[in-house]
Amino acid sequence: MSDQTRIRNFSIIAHIDHGKSTLADRLLERTGAVSPREMRDQVLDTMDLERERGITIKAQTVRIGYHAGDGDDYVLNLIDTPGHVDFSYEVSRSLAACEGALLLADAAQGVQAQTVANAYLAIEAGLEVIPALNKIDLAAADPERVTTELVNILGGSPDAVLHLSAKTGAGVDRLLETIIARIPPPSGDAEAPLRALVFDSYFDAYRGVVCYLRVVDGSLGVGDAIRFMATGETHDASEIGYLTPKAVPVGRVGPGEVVYLITGVKEIDRIKVGDTVTSARAAAVVPLPGYTEPKPMVFSGIFPTDGDDYPKLREALEKLRLNDASLSWEPETSRALGFGFRVGFLGLLHMEIVRERLEREYDLDLVATAPSVAYSVRLPPGEEQVIKSPQDLPEEHRGVSEPFVRAMILTPTEYVGPIMELATGRRAVVGGMNYLSPERVELDFEIPLSEIVFDFFDLLKSKTKGYATLDYEPLDYRQADLVKVDILLNGQAVDAFSAIVHRDHAEEYGKRMTTRLRSLIPRQLFDVPIQAAIGGRVISRETVKARRKDVTAKCYGGDITRKKKLLQKQKEGKKRMKMVGSVEVPQEAFVAALRVDDDL
Repeated sequence: MSDQTRIRNFSIIAHIDHGKSTLADRLLERTGAVSPREMRDQVLDTMDLERERGITIKAQTVRIGYHAGDGDDYVLNLIDTPGHVDFSYEVSRSLAACEGALLLADAAQGVQAQTVANAYLAIEAGLEVIPALNKIDLAAADPERVTTELVNILGGSPDAVLHLSAKTGAGVDRLLETIIARIPPPSGDAEAPLRALVFDSYFDAYRGVVCYLRVVDGSLGVGDAIRFMATGETHDASEIGYLTPKAVPVGRVGPGEVVYLITGVKEIDRIKVGDTVTSARAAAVVPLPGYTEPKPMVFSGIFPTDGDDYPKLREALEKLRLNDASLSWEPETSRALGFGFRVGFLGLLHMEIVRERLEREYDLDLVATAPSVAYSVRLPPGEEQVIKSPQDLPEEHRGVSEPFVRAMILTPTEYVGPIMELATGRRAVVGGMNYLSPERVELDFEIPLSEIVFDFFDLLKSKTKGYATLDYEPLDYRQADLVKVDILLNGQAVDAFSAIVHRDHAEEYGKRMTTRLRSLIPRQLFDVPIQAAIGGRVISRETVKARRKDVTAKCYGGDITRKKKLLQKQKEGKKRMKMVGSVEVPQEAFVAALRVDDDL
């Protein structure tokens, strides 16, 4: 076991693309955790998706050794966290396993929305926060301005803000010494009953469920009988080890250690993130606080294109849930798409990443419906019902409430006008303004979640030339004039295209959907009306014209009535066919119509 006073547990938190993963690379390189031959960019980003997109999706942990200037050897447990707002739950879980956090800000871009949000997360968790400026080697860097912004958020002295470059390695040595000096060693009683927090897990096809633990009290050794306090499961610890970043098995670990644990459990639902591991023989009485359950913000139906893949999709979701505790789902049936699941996500990027992981890692071909939010419906007896899909909206109700969020936008001052115009056009209630410096301002809004899940972020970036950043947190439900818009093909409602929208935007939505479907649905042997309707009132209509056979081709003359008779016969035949014919909508049309982009 390591000397508890020589352990430092810390995470790196920052806005997206401010250099967290690059700094982690330099720390691994400087401490010799990774040899020059094995070194590559984004060492801790193990997923192909992370490398392709250049973002961190999963928090990763690594143990590194460091010989400090005082002559002592220290153990540093580093947790590299995501920066995107959709993955802030991953950040909060990582912070629960640490005593300190390195708050990184880009010396050129300055403090961004997620920088502020992550700083508050770390302060609320009671961590020692070390502010640092990255990318000081850039020509556009303005260290004095960004230092002032950081001090305005965290307080303290400008001299306490470290200056470094993760790309060149400048300032990394001073950073390591500061981590050892300022972050406290973990507190914990080595003689107390074992208590260890499960802060992450994943499924290995050969070894079963692999847990990441932060040992708080007591000690854990190979072969010990352990119990998971939330589920009551009892198993033996078959392997314990450090991630350096390679897995290195060890015999026994004590308080403050961050390790992986393998128990041989194959059933996915037996181990939960946030659970407390204790000894089966001398069990602890009080479990660790764990985590608050994440609340999904966006819901979408996910269906296999081949109905036979339904069991495979369920199994894939169960395995992914082990690695992503914020994922939730329930079975859903659609007349148009068959059997699938209504899946809850933390945001649009989270939805995109999950869908791509399901298709890549589990070899599935999927169709996803347009994302929606959860609504609260007041029923006639006075009860409240939360619905996650437009199809669940009852015919009779006393009102619909929608979720509001508090949005924080950080922007250069010259873009305040366009942002105000964008926000008020999305039914936002404008709050306060806080100037971090003469050039940068923080704007606060209260805005319906449904107004920002589609294209708000893209429009915000385009109106501010990419300089503005957004962060949001849930508030409450508020009543609004919301209606359900149904899309009808040949008089039949297609449930996959239904949406709940504000009455002021209903006609616009209906017009866009009918226009898009007219270009996507192949021509039939009869006219196909495409209608958007609120209840029994049609608000928009387009028509897919029928394929016509030239029935008069063989008429080379004679009386005109011969041609009229043939055309009339064709018209009546098409009328009969329309009454009994069903419109075939190909899967490609569903995918294209439900795609989230600037047109919709």
